[in-house]
Amino acid sequence: MEGEAGDFKVTLTKKPRYIIEEKCTGCTTCVEYCPVQYPDQFNQDISQNKAVHIYFAQAIPLVAYIDESCLYLKEKKCLICESVCQADAIDLNQTAEKVEINVGAVILSLGIEPFDPRVREEYRYGEFENVVTSMDYERLLCATGPYEGEILRASDKKHPHKIAWIQCVGSRQVIPGGNSYCSAVCCTYAQKQVILTKDHDADAECTIFHNDIRSYGKDFERYFQRTEELPGMRFIRSYTSIARENPETKNVAVRYSTPDDGVKEEEFDMVVLSVGLNPPADYEKLAEIFGIELESHGFCKINSSNPMETTRPGIFVSGTFQGPTDIPESVFTASAAGAQCGELLDYRRGNLTKERIYPPERDVSQEEPRIGVFVCHCGANIGRIVDVPSAVEYALTLPNVVYAQEQLFSCATNSAQEITDMTKEKGLNRVVVAACSPRTLEPLFRDTVREAGINQYYYDMANIREHNSWVHSKEKEDATQKAKDIIRMSVARASLLEPLQEYDLPVNKAALVVGGGIAGMTCALSIVSQGHEVYLVEKDADLGGTARRIHYTLDGMDVQAHLHDLIEKVYQHPLVHVYTDAKITDAAGYVGNFVTKVESERGITEIEHGAAVIAIGADVYEPTEYLYGEDDRVLTHLELEDHIVREEEKVVKAESLVMIQCVGCRNEERNYCSRICCGVSIKNALKLKEINPDMDIYILFRDMRTYGFSEDYYREAADKGVRFIRYEPEDEPQVEPGESEEGRPVLKVTATDYILGQKLEIDADIIALAAAVIPSAGTKEVAGLFKVTLSPDEFFKEAHAKLKPVEFAADGVYLCGMAQYPKQIPETISQAYGAAGRVLTLLSHDTVVASGSICEVDEKKCMGCGACLSACTYGAIEFREVKKDKKAVVNPVLCKGDGLCNVKCPTGAISLKHFTDEEILSQIDAAAA
Repeated sequence: MEGEAGDFKVTLTKKPRYIIEEKCTGCTTCVEYCPVQYPDQFNQDISQNKAVHIYFAQAIPLVAYIDESCLYLKEKKCLICESVCQADAIDLNQTAEKVEINVGAVILSLGIEPFDPRVREEYRYGEFENVVTSMDYERLLCATGPYEGEILRASDKKHPHKIAWIQCVGSRQVIPGGNSYCSAVCCTYAQKQVILTKDHDADAECTIFHNDIRSYGKDFERYFQRTEELPGMRFIRSYTSIARENPETKNVAVRYSTPDDGVKEEEFDMVVLSVGLNPPADYEKLAEIFGIELESHGFCKINSSNPMETTRPGIFVSGTFQGPTDIPESVFTASAAGAQCGELLDYRRGNLTKERIYPPERDVSQEEPRIGVFVCHCGANIGRIVDVPSAVEYALTLPNVVYAQEQLFSCATNSAQEITDMTKEKGLNRVVVAACSPRTLEPLFRDTVREAGINQYYYDMANIREHNSWVHSKEKEDATQKAKDIIRMSVARASLLEPLQEYDLPVNKAALVVGGGIAGMTCALSIVSQGHEVYLVEKDADLGGTARRIHYTLDGMDVQAHLHDLIEKVYQHPLVHVYTDAKITDAAGYVGNFVTKVESERGITEIEHGAAVIAIGADVYEPTEYLYGEDDRVLTHLELEDHIVREEEKVVKAESLVMIQCVGCRNEERNYCSRICCGVSIKNALKLKEINPDMDIYILFRDMRTYGFSEDYYREAADKGVRFIRYEPEDEPQVEPGESEEGRPVLKVTATDYILGQKLEIDADIIALAAAVIPSAGTKEVAGLFKVTLSPDEFFKEAHAKLKPVEFAADGVYLCGMAQYPKQIPETISQAYGAAGRVLTLLSHDTVVASGSICEVDEKKCMGCGACLSACTYGAIEFREVKKDKKAVVNPVLCKGDGLCNVKCPTGAISLKHFTDEEILSQIDAAAA
């Protein structure tokens, strides 16, 4: 790679596929006849593959390729694939080719490599047959895996009944072949695997051997509790070793320690090694090619104030190449990297876009219904519970159904194309897809129908996953029958569907950002740097939010300097309009065209904008525990940090300081982890040790959740003499005033040490409480104004945790920062850029499409009672005079098609298109048939 930001020249080597992509139909006849068999790398070498194969079931493009194990390529023998390919797609004379491209920016999304436990002999991986990695186990669980979703032991192909998971394999280890950092995702994916295992075998005995349980993500605490409460499930906090293999049963013996019974040894049918995450393969070579620096662990070196920046301008990074991270963070950092490319290349926007052209829409309104039914296995999600072939056979017996088939993944590119192709080939004029939730995939399937040349509203989705297989996993026969019932209902409705037209709405090119903290300001600056006006609304008199009280981060970022820089840029940018000491009094409108009223020192202002971003931050819990508010020696961590920065003598010269974690969270009232507290405690402890190395510092914790690279600082704190004492929630520390042996007034902290098995009493001069992060006081009000939802913990609820982590279900409204969930400052900055990227996706268009599924009023039936007006939360209904009578009229632009007015209307004057009474009643009749 050569050049500079805005003008890079990249040379690629395109490997030969030995298949002509344009000709390959993905029929896999060549795979069937290929004589070569060798271990399948995608299935972790558990099953066999052929020299010619499709890499995996949902590969894009879904085209076969021939690898180096091919007999012809190695020895010029065998041309069977060439002779059986009816599409004439085999070309064994292909060679590697050089491809040169010119680009303005580069995004490195290089991913990770799973840790290979073979480097550590004690794991016995590759030696004991029934010791597998978590990646091996993922493939065993998968419907496209080596045993089609059955969990089988390698030694005897039997179902394991007693399984152990060993955590931190390759992570949190300062030993040759190990990684000192925490891989961040292993605790939760092990819990996921336990839940799926119990779905396969309800009586399975599952054990997770762990150090700390790091369930720090949104809703992860509940997920941990759900796993913990499963029958036959054990969490055992212990380091372990794999002792031996039973030569007869091939069971694996695990040796572990217990507080009460000493060292124990226990046999398991299978042991799963929860492997950590390594940097991508060849990371040093890749760094050299792109001219970027790496941090000490081999991941990309980044800047805390902009985690998407590499050390070379114009090259950005997203996902796990930044460091070990989970899927939601990977998704919004991808959007964030895209936003930064947009800032750099804004002048090129739209130059290469092409308008999508659909085939002419066929008028089928006068035809008899010809319905096609496509039933999805959804991997194992549906297919493991529902007898899909039986459901397909049943669908063919239903009225108006002329075609039915099963699909492994209906949402896969090849399957979606198959729906389009079969709709054309069979002359279908209605399509039913029996699969999952229309919430995420209905737009995709509508598009496949439109590609076939019929109106997209001639499509219906039968939800046989969320409404069936997921809730009836232990009732397979009944679940199959229910799937048939749901399909029958959907077919009945499809017969009555009518074509609808969507609306093109103009897009206002401005954005509103609610909240002037780090998240709000970062998001606003990214949007304005791409030429769009931003209205930034802050409830306080000054910008900065909670960050005004934070001075440094664990990795040394100067927060106040960064904050000062952000505020200066915001006020100096001509496209940012700042409203401080402001309150939003009303928010109305729809995607692309919102009107928000803001009351500030300027008076009441009406702001017109196309998108809104909610970044109102969070608050800190004010403790009622541990004498807080009664004794000035008890502080929160924010207060402690302020005292440290001001070098207050009572803190920096204290002889002993105790930090207590999980104050106000991970309890019945707030059943979540505040994510940042463990890192903040380590940060303050290290700073105090730097100032006063002789200070005794104790951290009382439940689980130390220093995920990712924060683990290195946790270890540093321990090395510097910070003492960590674990407590259980049913035996919390106790604090009371007292005196030391020397007669000095202290706070007596009593806690149980579970390693020593006895009570400890600590004399503390200062106590610092890791107070919970709680939703901002204005959260409910803002949610009501913008008609967005909240999670059970009353943080804002994103549209989808993984697929749409910065979007709401309400179109045109976006989310970032602590308002979504507690997070570190670099994570907040990443998500702010991610939200900006999604906003720009909307604002870069001149129009946006509104649904055709809206309400309409039959004026003859309307009596002007106004019930519909009070029911509509979008202000889409108004009165107009018709021959001196008041009649309700629906504004199709504002209507969201939720149907509330429909059910409120006493005369049945309002109908909801695509959900008419006739269509719904046909489903009820079909259900009762």
